[in-house]
Amino acid sequence: MKENRRKTGAEYERQAAEFLKSKGYRIVEQNYRCRAGEIDIIAEDHPYLVFVEVKYRATAAAGYALEAIDGRKAARIRRAAAFYLYEKRYPEETPCRFDAVGVDGERITHIEHAF
Repeated sequence: MKENRRKTGAEYERQAAEFLKSKGYRIVEQNYRCRAGEIDIIAEDHPYLVFVEVKYRATAAAGYALEAIDGRKAARIRRAAAFYLYEKRYPEETPCRFDAVGVDGERITHIEHAF
């Protein structure tokens, strides 16, 4: 079951990455994992380095996809982003942004500066 959910999640993350590419983003990395957490997509949208959380819902029965990003999840992503910046030796003044992409059935919603 868990493997199947991971495969499904990877497919929606791939769709989100393609969507962002179509908007002119350059995908730097996908599924970055570290001890602080994980980040679904890391992209460049000049001048920003963008950390993107992707959520999906097959139906609206469990609510909309983007409703699943709460304060705790956002804090984990911020910690993982700080770890990424340090690990990859980005300068401290690198402009960063946190976006969210929600996939609800066939509809993709992208929110810049989501948290």
